[in-house]
Amino acid sequence: MKEVEYIIVGNGLAGIAFCEQLRAAKKDFIVFDNKSQQSSSVAAGLYNPVILKRFTKVWNAKAQLTLAIPKYKVLEQLLDVKLDYQLPVYRRFMSVEEQNDWFTASDKPVLEEYLSTTLVKNTNDDIHADFGFGEVLHSGRIDTSQLVKSYRNYLLEVEKLEVNGFQYELLKIESEYIEYKDIRATYIVFAEGYGVSKNPFFNYLPLNGTKGEMLTIEAPDLKMEFIMKSSVFIVPLGHDLFWIGATYERQDKTHSITESAKEQLVDKLRQIIKCDFKIVKQVAGIRPTTKDRRPLVGAHPDHKNIFVLNGLGTRGVMISPYVAEQLFNHIETGEQLDPEIDIKRIKK
Repeated sequence: MKEVEYIIVGNGLAGIAFCEQLRAAKKDFIVFDNKSQQSSSVAAGLYNPVILKRFTKVWNAKAQLTLAIPKYKVLEQLLDVKLDYQLPVYRRFMSVEEQNDWFTASDKPVLEEYLSTTLVKNTNDDIHADFGFGEVLHSGRIDTSQLVKSYRNYLLEVEKLEVNGFQYELLKIESEYIEYKDIRATYIVFAEGYGVSKNPFFNYLPLNGTKGEMLTIEAPDLKMEFIMKSSVFIVPLGHDLFWIGATYERQDKTHSITESAKEQLVDKLRQIIKCDFKIVKQVAGIRPTTKDRRPLVGAHPDHKNIFVLNGLGTRGVMISPYVAEQLFNHIETGEQLDPEIDIKRIKK
């Protein structure tokens, strides 16, 4: 019987963030992941402290960013890859009224450190932006595809990854430990993204799941070195490639790409840029979204050694280190979880 302190199920942003808490604390663990969930891998990976549709601050933005950015620097060193691309986010204005709304929002104390009060004029002939842009400060992109792939390889190298799917019915639960096949652990943490909807221990949680489809385009003439928010996000990936997304679909819960989503994204893109482009990839993922837009974190109501770390929604890059630290401190020291993320708020 192999003994570890933790079993983690899932190697997306949430699982990686929790593994990093364990690694820093020198806790022994093993991860189960069969690549069944791919929202972390296909996401744009933006960290942006402002909800640009409504000009409101992201929940707990400052605390999340303060914690997250150094964590990604540590991961860059561990994995020997570039992950953090500090790029401004430009909000494209469609009218003078939108400009005025921006400047009104930038005067609010909660937003003034994130919204520049200087109007950015459009100097790119291949972009439709007669009214210019507003610049979001303290923003950027984490290469989540590179992160997930590299961390998976790291776990394989240190022999901490099982690539088989997790079979819930084989989990044996005792008061002081849990057993799974030939592994005995003190705790298990389920960080499965939308996959938790099939988890018999936590399928009561109100995880909606929102499908998103995204394109990667090649546009050599675009020459855009900032992230643009308009009717879609346009994110530079380097080498004339750009991430375009994303759609929001609440009924379809498959990872299949659709022609309708492609047409929707292309139609919106052609209203923003003037240059030619070629689609080189289309992908889909299911975001683990919640109705109250807060993560789902905490212990199972009946089994105090079984935990969930989920519901990161569209802002997993920012939120994952914060909620992983919260859960780790809760398990190890009894520190109370932030009530807004604690699954105690959900009635089973």
